[in-house]
Amino acid sequence: MAQSEIIFAVQESPEGGYEARALGHSIFTQADSMEELKTMVRDAVSCHFADGEKPNIIRLHTPLAALPR
Repeated sequence: MAQSEIIFAVQESPEGGYEARALGHSIFTQADSMEELKTMVRDAVSCHFADGEKPNIIRLHTPLAALPR
């Protein structure tokens, strides 16, 4: 049975860009921009879960300090 949602903790990468790590799963991805990170997270979730097991909702928890200005 698929879980209803998955949450990613997002932070700025020391090398530049952003990193996202799933809470409770071994999923990690990174990207240069927040828009690209959203795409990379969706792709990582699709690759991690089998058909029918993918969560319906993907949430990105982003501390305010990590948001682009």
